[in-house]
This record gives sequence, C-alpha cells and structure tokens, in this order.
Amino acid sequence: MINNRPHISVIIPVYGCKTCLHELYQRLKTTLNKLSDHFEIIMVDDACPQNSWQTIKKLAMGDKRVIGIKLSRNFGQHYAIVAGLDYAKGDWVVVMDCDLQDRPEEIIKLYQKAQEGYHVVVGKRVNRKDSFFVKITSKIFYVIFNSLTEQKLDNRVANFGIYSKQVIESIKKYKETDRSFGLLSVLVGFSRIEIEVKHASRIHGKSSYNFTKKLNMAIDHILSHSNKPLLLVVRTGLIFSLCSFTYMIWLIIRYFLWSHITDGWTSIMVSLFFLSGLIVSVTGMVGVYIGKIYNEVKRRPLYIVDKTTMDNIQKG
Repeated sequence: MINNRPHISVIIPVYGCKTCLHELYQRLKTTLNKLSDHFEIIMVDDACPQNSWQTIKKLAMGDKRVIGIKLSRNFGQHYAIVAGLDYAKGDWVVVMDCDLQDRPEEIIKLYQKAQEGYHVVVGKRVNRKDSFFVKITSKIFYVIFNSLTEQKLDNRVANFGIYSKQVIESIKKYKETDRSFGLLSVLVGFSRIEIEVKHASRIHGKSSYNFTKKLNMAIDHILSHSNKPLLLVVRTGLIFSLCSFTYMIWLIIRYFLWSHITDGWTSIMVSLFFLSGLIVSVTGMVGVYIGKIYNEVKRRPLYIVDKTTMDNIQKG
C-alpha cells in the first residue's frame, strides 16, 4: 500500500505580499522535491486585504499538495501559524514567512541538520536584510525580554525553522491566548540547534508590524512569560519606602539636636507627585496582569476558519 502521508509540511501565514506567492510556491516546490515526493504547502490567509485568497485557491487547484486556509478575520501571524499547525500532517513541519525573506532553498540545510538527530533546527539570520530601525528595536526587545524572563533568545532567530512532529504536538498542548510560536518552541524543550542561513532583502510589500504593534507584542510576550516586572516594582517600592523612612529619622534627629525645622512645602509636593505616579504605575501593571488573566479564563478560540481549499473538512 502506497503511503501518501506528507513527510514535510510547510506552514506559511499570509498577510500582504500577494505578488510573491507564485514565486514562493515555485521555489518551494523545487526545493521540497529534492527532499521528498510527499509534502504539503499550507498557506493560511490571515484576512489579507490584498485578497491573497484568490491566488491561494488558484495554486491549490493546480497542485493538490497546496492547502489553503482562510481565517474569518485578521487574528495575527502567530494565530495563523496555530491554524496551520492544526492542519499539518507531516513528520516534519517547516514554518516560514511569505515575503521571501526566508529563502525556501535554506530548507534543505535545515532538514539535513535535523537528520542528525535534532528535533528543532532554526535558522539564524547572520546578515539580516532589514532596516536599521527594525534590527535595533528587535535587539532591544530581546535584551529586555531575556533579562526579565531569564531566557537566552537571539534576535537573529525568528520562526523560520524545521520542527519534528513530536515538538509540534507538544506546542499544540499550550492553550494560552498570548501566542508566540518561537517562544513556545523553546519552552517545550527537546534537542535544538541554531544554524546560519541566508536572509533575503524584502522586495515585495512592506512589513505590517509598525512600531505600535511591535511595542504591544513586546509587552504581551514579557507579561505572559514572566512575573519579574511585578517583583521589580515591589522592590522599587521597598527601596523608596526605606529611603523615605531613613530621611524621616534624619529630620527628627536634626530637630531635636539642632532645633532645625524643615520648610517642606516644595519637597512634600515633589514627593507627593512622584509617589503618586509610582502608585498609579504599580496599579496599572497589576491591572494589565489581571486583564491578561481575564482574557485567558474566557477561553475564546485562538482562530476561526472561514473556508479551506479542501472539501468536507471543517476545523476551528
């Protein structure tokens, strides 16, 4: 009996870059044919405003190994990846972007390294072809994130990599609302290695991650994976309390020893505004954590599928 089960699944969240999907498909097909006769290419349309769904449908009609999944609205890149993971059947799963900055030809290098016994092989972009602003903000985020979560993540490593089925099944067990595929692939463990890959310049379209989105994502990831910000705030409050108490003792000593009365309106007002700001900040941070708990307990679906290119299959 011939086994038609895919050996390799490639998951591609699609948002923008409609013009590069044909080239992406051709290069993927050429590359994957060198590794296995059995593969699937899963393109997840995250409600792309450029109507990429029409292109995905045409590709799927011409090649049954292409699977299109259209989400009901824009859920975000990492949720689109989750949708792709739920449909993937391969022994190995490749996750990559659709903009061709992740070069399909590098999959061969990732796959060959995985055959040495690694469950996870991710690409390290030695020479990132991104703007200076993108690179510096990415580096700052990872420095802060690593210090607050005690991780050792490299800003040159993103989602592009190959993952064993065992790793993917383990990642799917995580049900929290805040999703970061790269972080979850680290948290599940298993043997992992990072290898150097070539990173291409962005030719088609532009990134949908503006500064505000990046900042919100950074805050979400940090608060979802660490309670260290709360501990830092508590320690800061204790330090200020200790300093205030010490200063109060000093004022009392000055009064009794030298009869020195402190004129304190200005210092009191400055201290009042400073401590009030600190209290509001602490309250706000606690509120953010409570808000994240609220989002988790609602247990809403991570994504909703509108339609797929496959017949008689519905998931959500």
